[in-house]
Amino acid sequence: MIHAGITGTERSRARRRVVAAAVALAAAAAPFPARAQRAGRGDATMIAAGDVAECPRGAAEATARLVERMPGVVAVLGDEAYPTGSDRDFATCYAPTWGRFRARSRPVPGNHEYSAGTAAAYFRYFGSLAGPAGLGYYSYEAGAWHVVALNSGIDVGPASPQARWLRADLAAHPAACTLAYWHTPRFSSGMHGPRPRMAAFWQILYDAGADVVLSGHDHMYERFAPMDSAGRRDDARGIRQFVVGTGGAGLYRARGRTPNSEALDDSTHGVLRLSLERGRYAWEFVPVAGSAFRDAGRETCHGATAAPAPRRTSSDR
Repeated sequence: MIHAGITGTERSRARRRVVAAAVALAAAAAPFPARAQRAGRGDATMIAAGDVAECPRGAAEATARLVERMPGVVAVLGDEAYPTGSDRDFATCYAPTWGRFRARSRPVPGNHEYSAGTAAAYFRYFGSLAGPAGLGYYSYEAGAWHVVALNSGIDVGPASPQARWLRADLAAHPAACTLAYWHTPRFSSGMHGPRPRMAAFWQILYDAGADVVLSGHDHMYERFAPMDSAGRRDDARGIRQFVVGTGGAGLYRARGRTPNSEALDDSTHGVLRLSLERGRYAWEFVPVAGSAFRDAGRETCHGATAAPAPRRTSSDR
């Protein structure tokens, strides 16, 4: 179920639109597995990457082949279609690759979708899968996890409508484990660097006990230690961020190393596979065929009542 600050008839209509879209696209994409839709129904799998489809479509095709072999919800982390997120870009670059599993995708817009000012083509392409048109933020359940999809392309200040909605959504959906994603990273060692403008969202999520944030924008892979909104390491309550701008667009070189960066690779396309389990999660960066870099680990959620599992991480670089 998608939660978008709507109730009653509007929510029913939104649900019917999502179902109708899934049925219409069933021939082209596997349906959402039930475990990735229902709260409290066991484990779920999420596959995530952003910065996806340039034409020609070589790297996007390679990552799409990875995703096709993995069940689960697909979190598309923005900049889906280059160069401007137009209707043509979606039709010629994105649809033939990552569009093959549109029915099980839960996207957020990136800055390229806003090249024309309104991200209208993005909302037309994804329809109700992207939440209410023009807003681009919503939430849903993946197994026992609460998941929040946010829009870094509009006002993200602490008093913005989106921030107010985020506080209300988190209060209405308390969960032992919470994950959020948006396009522009709060922290990064890439060419765009850390983005202080995203600190308000991080603080709201931190105050609510969230566990994981995913972003794209910098075309590389990076994993950070748990941190507070100021970038200080906090193993007790901090949020772990993954930058996964490796969906297919040309890669960027890292510029130094931001504090608390634990794993970084700027030469490999691939996707992040998350196993969202009850009270904990596991991650694995899966590279495209012919690439060797991998990163994997496991962590316990802040709100888990079970005894913490030992933290384990591994990286080839």
